[in-house]
Amino acid sequence: MDVEEIVLLNEADEAVGTAPKLASHHQETPYHLAFSAYVTDPAGRVLITRRALGKKTFPGVWTGSCCGHPAPGERLRAAVARRLGEELGVTPDTITPVLPAFRYRAVAEDGTVEYERCPVVRVTTAGTGVRPNPDEVEDAEWWPWDECVALVGRPESSPWYRLQMAELVPLGPPARWPDPGTEGLPPAVLW
Repeated sequence: MDVEEIVLLNEADEAVGTAPKLASHHQETPYHLAFSAYVTDPAGRVLITRRALGKKTFPGVWTGSCCGHPAPGERLRAAVARRLGEELGVTPDTITPVLPAFRYRAVAEDGTVEYERCPVVRVTTAGTGVRPNPDEVEDAEWWPWDECVALVGRPESSPWYRLQMAELVPLGPPARWPDPGTEGLPPAVLW
Protein backbone atom coordinates (compact mmCIF):
# COMPACT_ATOMS: atom_id res chain seq x y z
CA MET A 1 0.00 0.00 0.00
CA ASP A 2 1.28 3.48 -0.90
CA VAL A 3 2.06 5.89 1.92
CA GLU A 4 -0.32 8.86 1.87
CA GLU A 5 1.58 12.14 1.62
CA ILE A 6 0.69 15.70 2.54
CA VAL A 7 1.83 18.92 0.86
CA LEU A 8 4.02 21.04 3.14
CA LEU A 9 3.63 24.81 2.95
CA ASN A 10 5.68 27.89 3.80
CA GLU A 11 4.12 30.97 5.40
CA ALA A 12 3.24 32.31 1.93
CA ASP A 13 1.13 29.14 1.39
CA GLU A 14 3.47 27.89 -1.32
CA ALA A 15 4.28 24.19 -1.60
CA VAL A 16 7.76 23.47 -0.27
CA GLY A 17 7.77 19.68 -0.18
CA THR A 18 5.87 16.61 0.92
CA ALA A 19 5.84 14.32 3.93
CA PRO A 20 4.09 11.11 5.02
CA LYS A 21 0.69 12.04 6.49
CA LEU A 22 0.63 9.76 9.53
CA ALA A 23 4.23 10.39 10.55
CA SER A 24 3.76 14.16 10.21
CA HIS A 25 0.94 14.58 12.75
CA HIS A 26 2.50 14.96 16.20
CA GLN A 27 3.32 17.71 18.72
CA GLU A 28 5.22 19.68 16.07
CA THR A 29 3.09 19.02 13.00
CA PRO A 30 4.40 21.06 10.06
CA TYR A 31 2.14 23.58 8.32
CA HIS A 32 0.43 21.77 5.43
CA LEU A 33 -2.44 21.78 2.94
CA ALA A 34 -5.84 20.29 3.79
CA PHE A 35 -9.53 20.94 3.13
CA SER A 36 -12.91 20.74 4.86
CA ALA A 37 -16.16 19.94 3.05
CA TYR A 38 -19.75 20.57 4.05
CA VAL A 39 -22.15 18.36 2.07
CA THR A 40 -25.70 19.67 1.65
CA ASP A 41 -28.81 17.96 0.30
CA PRO A 42 -31.77 19.44 -1.64
CA ALA A 43 -33.65 19.98 1.66
CA GLY A 44 -30.85 22.25 2.94
CA ARG A 45 -29.58 19.79 5.53
CA VAL A 46 -25.86 19.35 6.21
CA LEU A 47 -24.12 16.00 6.59
CA ILE A 48 -22.41 16.13 9.99
CA THR A 49 -19.97 13.39 10.97
CA ARG A 50 -18.32 12.04 14.06
CA ARG A 51 -14.71 10.98 13.53
CA ALA A 52 -13.94 7.32 14.12
CA LEU A 53 -12.80 6.48 17.64
CA GLY A 54 -9.63 4.88 16.24
CA LYS A 55 -8.44 8.03 14.43
CA LYS A 56 -4.95 9.21 15.43
CA THR A 57 -5.99 12.86 15.68
CA PHE A 58 -9.13 14.14 17.38
CA PRO A 59 -10.95 10.78 17.60
CA GLY A 60 -14.68 10.87 18.29
CA VAL A 61 -15.24 14.59 17.69
CA TRP A 62 -18.24 15.86 15.71
CA THR A 63 -17.36 17.98 12.69
CA GLY A 64 -18.41 18.92 9.16
CA SER A 65 -18.94 16.30 6.48
CA CYS A 66 -15.39 15.44 5.49
CA CYS A 67 -11.81 16.60 5.89
CA GLY A 68 -8.74 15.51 4.03
CA HIS A 69 -5.46 16.35 2.35
CA PRO A 70 -4.89 16.81 -1.37
CA ALA A 71 -2.10 14.52 -2.52
CA PRO A 72 0.93 16.11 -4.17
CA GLY A 73 -0.20 17.27 -7.63
CA GLU A 74 -3.87 16.43 -6.96
CA ARG A 75 -6.51 19.04 -7.73
CA LEU A 76 -8.56 20.18 -4.73
CA ARG A 77 -11.88 19.20 -6.35
CA ALA A 78 -10.52 15.73 -7.10
CA ALA A 79 -9.27 15.36 -3.50
CA VAL A 80 -12.67 16.37 -2.11
CA ALA A 81 -14.48 13.89 -4.39
CA ARG A 82 -11.98 11.14 -3.56
CA ARG A 83 -12.31 11.57 0.22
CA LEU A 84 -16.11 11.83 0.10
CA GLY A 85 -16.17 8.50 -1.72
CA GLU A 86 -13.63 6.85 0.60
CA GLU A 87 -15.12 8.12 3.87
CA LEU A 88 -18.83 8.34 3.14
CA GLY A 89 -19.66 6.70 -0.18
CA VAL A 90 -20.98 10.08 -1.38
CA THR A 91 -20.69 11.37 -4.94
CA PRO A 92 -20.69 15.18 -5.23
CA ASP A 93 -22.81 17.04 -7.78
CA THR A 94 -21.05 20.39 -7.25
CA ILE A 95 -18.03 21.57 -5.27
CA THR A 96 -17.77 25.29 -4.53
CA PRO A 97 -15.18 27.21 -2.50
CA VAL A 98 -16.72 29.03 0.46
CA LEU A 99 -13.82 29.97 2.76
CA PRO A 100 -10.79 29.72 0.46
CA ALA A 101 -8.42 31.43 2.91
CA PHE A 102 -9.32 29.44 6.05
CA ARG A 103 -6.30 28.50 8.17
CA TYR A 104 -6.07 27.13 11.71
CA ARG A 105 -3.91 25.51 14.35
CA ALA A 106 -5.41 23.25 17.01
CA VAL A 107 -3.94 21.07 19.75
CA ALA A 108 -5.62 17.81 20.79
CA GLU A 109 -5.78 16.58 24.39
CA ASP A 110 -2.81 14.27 23.75
CA GLY A 111 -0.73 17.19 22.42
CA THR A 112 -1.07 16.29 18.74
CA VAL A 113 -1.23 19.41 16.59
CA GLU A 114 -3.22 20.13 13.45
CA TYR A 115 -1.71 23.07 11.56
CA GLU A 116 -3.37 23.55 8.20
CA ARG A 117 -4.25 25.88 5.39
CA CYS A 118 -7.66 24.38 4.97
CA PRO A 119 -9.93 25.80 2.25
CA VAL A 120 -13.59 25.13 3.10
CA VAL A 121 -15.91 23.97 0.31
CA ARG A 122 -19.64 23.39 -0.02
CA VAL A 123 -20.66 20.20 -1.77
CA THR A 124 -24.14 19.55 -3.10
CA THR A 125 -25.53 16.10 -3.69
CA ALA A 126 -28.96 14.92 -4.77
CA GLY A 127 -28.49 11.55 -3.09
CA THR A 128 -28.84 11.28 0.66
CA GLY A 129 -27.55 7.72 0.96
CA VAL A 130 -24.38 7.56 3.03
CA ARG A 131 -22.09 4.55 3.57
CA PRO A 132 -19.62 5.57 6.31
CA ASN A 133 -16.23 3.87 6.30
CA PRO A 134 -15.87 2.73 9.95
CA ASP A 135 -12.10 3.36 9.87
CA GLU A 136 -12.86 7.04 9.24
CA VAL A 137 -16.37 7.83 10.46
CA GLU A 138 -18.15 6.71 13.64
CA ASP A 139 -21.49 8.39 12.79
CA ALA A 140 -22.90 10.41 9.88
CA GLU A 141 -26.23 12.25 10.12
CA TRP A 142 -28.15 14.81 8.08
CA TRP A 143 -28.79 17.83 10.33
CA PRO A 144 -30.87 20.96 9.79
CA TRP A 145 -28.82 24.17 9.84
CA ASP A 146 -29.99 25.27 13.30
CA GLU A 147 -28.65 22.02 14.80
CA CYS A 148 -25.32 22.58 13.02
CA VAL A 149 -25.14 26.03 14.59
CA ALA A 150 -26.00 24.62 18.05
CA LEU A 151 -23.12 22.10 17.79
CA VAL A 152 -20.65 25.01 17.96
CA GLY A 153 -21.33 25.43 21.69
CA ARG A 154 -20.77 21.78 22.51
CA PRO A 155 -17.32 20.56 23.64
CA GLU A 156 -17.57 17.43 21.48
CA SER A 157 -17.32 19.53 18.31
CA SER A 158 -13.92 19.78 16.62
CA PRO A 159 -11.89 22.96 17.08
CA TRP A 160 -11.75 23.55 13.31
CA TYR A 161 -15.54 23.16 13.09
CA ARG A 162 -16.03 25.87 15.70
CA LEU A 163 -13.58 28.19 13.91
CA GLN A 164 -15.14 27.54 10.49
CA MET A 165 -18.65 28.05 11.82
CA ALA A 166 -17.61 31.43 13.25
CA GLU A 167 -17.15 32.48 9.61
CA LEU A 168 -20.01 30.43 8.09
CA VAL A 169 -22.85 31.35 10.46
CA PRO A 170 -22.84 35.06 9.47
CA LEU A 171 -23.30 33.93 5.83
CA GLY A 172 -26.61 32.24 6.70
CA PRO A 173 -27.71 28.71 5.77
CA PRO A 174 -25.56 26.83 3.22
CA ALA A 175 -27.87 27.58 0.26
CA ARG A 176 -27.03 31.28 0.74
CA TRP A 177 -23.26 30.86 1.05
CA PRO A 178 -21.65 33.03 -1.63
CA ASP A 179 -19.10 31.64 -4.07
CA PRO A 180 -16.00 33.83 -3.65
CA GLY A 181 -14.29 32.05 -6.55
CA THR A 182 -10.86 30.50 -6.47
CA GLU A 183 -8.78 33.68 -6.19
CA GLY A 184 -8.38 33.37 -2.40
CA LEU A 185 -7.07 29.81 -2.57
CA PRO A 186 -3.43 29.36 -1.57
CA PRO A 187 -0.79 29.25 -4.33
CA ALA A 188 -0.22 25.56 -3.56
CA VAL A 189 -3.79 24.63 -4.57
CA LEU A 190 -4.66 23.31 -7.98
CA TRP A 191 -8.42 23.83 -8.31
